Amino acid sequence: MALRNIVLQGDACLSKVCRPVTEFNSRLHQLLDDMRETLIEANGAGLAAPQVGVLRRVCLVLDEENDDFVELINPEIIDQQGEQTGLEGCLSIPGQYAIVTRPNRVRVRAQDRNGKTFELEREGLTARAFCHETEHLDGHLFVEHTDHILTDEELQAYIEQEEE
Repeated sequence: MALRNIVLQGDACLSKVCRPVTEFNSRLHQLLDDMRETLIEANGAGLAAPQVGVLRRVCLVLDEENDDFVELINPEIIDQQGEQTGLEGCLSIPGQYAIVTRPNRVRVRAQDRNGKTFELEREGLTARAFCHETEHLDGHLFVEHTDHILTDEELQAYIEQEEE
């Protein structure tokens, strides 16, 4: 395994639509393993392949229900319910946060590292991360959902309010 560089906003990789994965081989497994190590090192909740410069439909999301990362290859959100509004940031846009509205419950269909199709339904932070990471695969960033990036003071006030 190896740490990969996380590309930052402005890099062309982040605005392109990723190609589907068609070969489930050792190169894919290496990418997934490297992404896991990179995500753990960065202390993030999710990471998509274009964030490490790879234009493939691959992402990892922290699944709070199992306290482990779930690997999603060729993911698609097939159902969403409810609404949640909360703080969101991105490893490719360090230090910037905004309040973003997302579905509260999401069902995703994807393939695992061996090509087997599965479905997962999650809510809360994991549902938010499913939406955030799958949007990366279509060349979109969370800042497209807001017209206001929080100042440091606003961020601190939001965090304090959530802790009460």
